[in-house]
Amino acid sequence: MKSILILGDGMADEPIRRLGGKTPLEYAHTPYMDKLARLGATGLLKTVPEGFQPGSEVANLAVLGYDLNKVYEGRGVLEAASIGVVLQPGEIAMRCNLVCIENDQIKNHSAGHISTEEADILIQYLNEKSGSERIKFYTGVSYRHLLVLKGGDKRLKCTPPHDVPLRPFRPLMIEAEAPEAVENATLLNELTLKSQELLKAHPVNRKRIATGKDPANSIWPWSPGYRPAMQTMQEMYGIKKGAVISAVDLIRGIGVYAGLEVINVEGATGLYNTNYEGKAQAALDALKSNDFVYLHIEASDEAGHEGDVALKVKTIEYLDSRIVRPIYEALQAWDEPVAIGLLPDHPTPCSIRTHTNQPVPFLIYKPGKQADSVTKYNELSAKNGTFGMLEKNEFMLQLIAGK
Repeated sequence: MKSILILGDGMADEPIRRLGGKTPLEYAHTPYMDKLARLGATGLLKTVPEGFQPGSEVANLAVLGYDLNKVYEGRGVLEAASIGVVLQPGEIAMRCNLVCIENDQIKNHSAGHISTEEADILIQYLNEKSGSERIKFYTGVSYRHLLVLKGGDKRLKCTPPHDVPLRPFRPLMIEAEAPEAVENATLLNELTLKSQELLKAHPVNRKRIATGKDPANSIWPWSPGYRPAMQTMQEMYGIKKGAVISAVDLIRGIGVYAGLEVINVEGATGLYNTNYEGKAQAALDALKSNDFVYLHIEASDEAGHEGDVALKVKTIEYLDSRIVRPIYEALQAWDEPVAIGLLPDHPTPCSIRTHTNQPVPFLIYKPGKQADSVTKYNELSAKNGTFGMLEKNEFMLQLIAGK
């Protein structure tokens, strides 16, 4: 049986008073997610192993069943794979955000969700002014970019900028975790401070400020790592062919190392205004020639990071009506049955605007398989599902093999 995994990034949350004590997932109108819950079986999945921070790179690798203790090298290396940067021995890849600093605080982690076109101009400018044989910047998507450092030592303590909105930035700068990494930490912090001098008066930022937008006035390097050694999904689960669809370099990079075909969709933004219909159709098209499709939707995570409750509810409802509904309805006309898995990678509560490590609700619908008693898809009801609490590769084995 073919299978599709629909992942609503950061969709899980905590009860919110203004929603009557419900989570956004409970509050949102999600008839098709609820229908799949009635027709399928539910449970909770632990996506953040002990000793790891609840980042999207950790949680998405865990959802796919990877042993983080064996493969984890941070998100920079995954994003490098996505944009075709082949790391050499001794090279470190780091996520390099464009952020907005205001009054010496990290106002936001996304420079006001800067466009890729604007960001590319700034990244190329930084390469011209700060790049060298040892240091190279690569353009990614929106605020998410890449820094590669030759001869680097990855033993660095870095703070994800989305974890610390409105916090003073200087105490959060990179620290060495070993004497051999002191030079790297110093170099990267100098690059960050130099970027602030370079970017503050750049024409792109002057224009953004003039139009009421946040400037991209600093880089923020974090999540260092070397090239990982990962098995493919084919090796892990015996699938013949798979594909990944996402607007996010991190997820596409996981797909590259997992042996999945990366499918790009025009108009996919990673925000609430992404091309939902295009992504749903791309997933259906991919299922015709693939055994497994991993469809990743970022919007709810970004709404959580913004602390925007109404927007998060809207993104969940969009996922239901513009992704789950068309995929489910189209598959009803197929002769070959297709299993549908649905879940977030981690919670991103609006109240704290960052990720947490709580287990996430999931559902698995397989045509012809017996359903459990759960009739709604949300954090609370999934606790009563027949799958109980799963971890490691147990979710994927249930989705793909039903073992």
